[in-house]
Amino acid sequence: MKIIKRSGIEDIFDASKIVAAICKANDSVIDYEKLSMDQIEEIAANVENACENMKRSPSVEEIQDMVENQLMNHRAFTVARNYITYRYKRALVRKSNSTDEQILSLLECNNEEVKQENSNKNPTVNSVQRDYMAGEVSKDITRRFLLPEDIVEAHEKGMIHFHDADYFAQHMHNCCLVNLEDMLQNGTVISETMIDPPKSFSTACNIATQAIAQIASSQYGGQSISLAHLAPFVQVSREKFRKQVRQECEAVGLDLDDEKINDIAELRVKEEINRGVQMIQYQVITLMTTNGQAPFITVFMYLNEAPEGQTKADLAAIIEEMLHQRIQGVKNEKGVYITPAFPKLIYVLEEDNIHEDSKYWYLTKLAAQCTAKRMVPDYISEKKMLELKVDKNGEGHCYTCMGCRSFLTPYVDPNTNKPKYYGRFNQGVVTINLVDVACSSGKDMDKFWKLLDERLELCYRALMCRHKRLLGTKSDVAPILWQNGALARLKKGEPIDKLLYGGYSTISLGYAGLCECTRYMKGVSHTDPKEGTPFALEVMQRLNDACKKWKEANNMDFSLYGTPLESTTYKFAKNLQKRFGIIEGVTDKNYITNSYHVHVTEEMNAFDKLKFESQFQVLSPGGAISYVEVPNMQNNIEAVLSVMQYIYDNIMYAELNTKSDYCQVCGYDGEIQIVEEEGSGKLIWKCPNCGNDDQDKMSVARRTCGYIGTQFWNQGRTQEIKERVLHL
Repeated sequence: MKIIKRSGIEDIFDASKIVAAICKANDSVIDYEKLSMDQIEEIAANVENACENMKRSPSVEEIQDMVENQLMNHRAFTVARNYITYRYKRALVRKSNSTDEQILSLLECNNEEVKQENSNKNPTVNSVQRDYMAGEVSKDITRRFLLPEDIVEAHEKGMIHFHDADYFAQHMHNCCLVNLEDMLQNGTVISETMIDPPKSFSTACNIATQAIAQIASSQYGGQSISLAHLAPFVQVSREKFRKQVRQECEAVGLDLDDEKINDIAELRVKEEINRGVQMIQYQVITLMTTNGQAPFITVFMYLNEAPEGQTKADLAAIIEEMLHQRIQGVKNEKGVYITPAFPKLIYVLEEDNIHEDSKYWYLTKLAAQCTAKRMVPDYISEKKMLELKVDKNGEGHCYTCMGCRSFLTPYVDPNTNKPKYYGRFNQGVVTINLVDVACSSGKDMDKFWKLLDERLELCYRALMCRHKRLLGTKSDVAPILWQNGALARLKKGEPIDKLLYGGYSTISLGYAGLCECTRYMKGVSHTDPKEGTPFALEVMQRLNDACKKWKEANNMDFSLYGTPLESTTYKFAKNLQKRFGIIEGVTDKNYITNSYHVHVTEEMNAFDKLKFESQFQVLSPGGAISYVEVPNMQNNIEAVLSVMQYIYDNIMYAELNTKSDYCQVCGYDGEIQIVEEEGSGKLIWKCPNCGNDDQDKMSVARRTCGYIGTQFWNQGRTQEIKERVLHL
């Protein structure tokens, strides 16, 4: 059995250290208050048993809490008091320089918590280590100086989660929709170099990827681009090729008519699209932002974003090539094609591509093959989105999310009275732990609603801290964002304040654990139509009402966001167990459920799950995505297409979670299994074909929070992945 030390290092559990610590406290009391050695060893044994039953590596703090409880159970109050006093003094010493041990363990690559914190960051790489070191300093400054004490305490207890505290010391925002159209059509500046409008499609793709790296380094969330903004440059290349072919023919004395010249030019256009798409795919994967990871980039594929005619046909050709190349995958260092994490792809289902007799049905079939092989694209229903995203003029709009699921609110530019989405962004997120609210209420419904309002007020104040951190930020901090078109064209020295109000940007109240919250308060799943679902919907409405109230008070678009917990799912679960113990169906897992999702262990077919969750997407306007867990579907594309058609008619945004693994030892390309490590109980990944359990010698890709992760996960998320049931 292993433990997590304060520095984050994983170490072997040693009961003798517990015995030694109790003995020190025991020696400090008078004889008649002392424990016997048998009692001390019994306490150590009880703590060891409790740790084994946790089915994960406990932290030193958790073990010390158990020791305190055992001392109290033995009525050794003086010993317990001295033990607590000694622990408190040591905590004060550590607090005086709280980041040193964390940073040293980062440099030695033995910080187990950091290894498991982000499934798309490799903590052994220098640039990642540098980012984590800066993050530790930022979190320390944030805790001690930038946030009120009660918000810090609530965050550390897992009552709320103040997202991305490792970037809060800087004046940075969360995620955005890149206005690539403005940057390409009107020129931009990258690293103080003027970039004119591109003269070919491949150049446009190159500029886009260079801009993406700069944008990703200037914020901490995901960013999205649309292929529709690249499509017009195919025509630029076409005209250039026609001119070149005509000149070449004249130079060698060939007399070709316009039709032949155009045919040859089209062959070159096809090659150009291939090169451009390949550039996007490989550059996004190989580019490193300043925080040591590939940009969290989402590519939007929406045919109706382009006007009818040649531009739409060119967009269709780009989408087709994007899907073909993604199906192929990318080569790893062994030369084997694997599934890349980025870019994330989103394909819009619309009338022109959803039926077998639709004009672009061939693209939808290709998308289905890509999903079966590589887990992307994900799917937005134009039909449902037009119903849900209606602006003040009464018009519905279809647009991409920012990153994996964060959606902007509908917005009409007051200067033009036209809708605007690209160039907008999110200010940040604070998440409420609904399970903690429920457990804190003791099943008293009146107390639950009172506590919910109190926690929401805490979240509101935390969100306003985020907003105020951005207020007064000068455009100079990130010229590519604020001055050179990615988000705005502000002047040098101009503050970004006007972009923080009036709905131009959003700020998000996240939520997690609706499933477990309902189970605790009502004793049933939130899928129960009589008791569970009405309560869950009432909770969601209360969260929306809070956002509405805050919006009216501040002229800012507060929006409810279905949080994509990654490492935080484990943090919340550990804190719940510490505060409330093990409650069956509520705190008995090392994870809690993301947003409104059906619990991963609950049996339900794909269509019923999507239909059930669609009612919660309506109440999660700031961000929502639903998924169905499926087996290998490469030989059952018709079933994938059936799910896609169901998505089109029933839910705004959904994805299919397939499997895409590879064992570098034996070449097995089926599903790598999760098993318990013999002797420790720790969950590890193991090839079912050859038994390889070395994570450095396998490629595993799983979708865990909207994005695909490829660097493995903490024990809580790994347990969640292991326990997922299939919906198809």
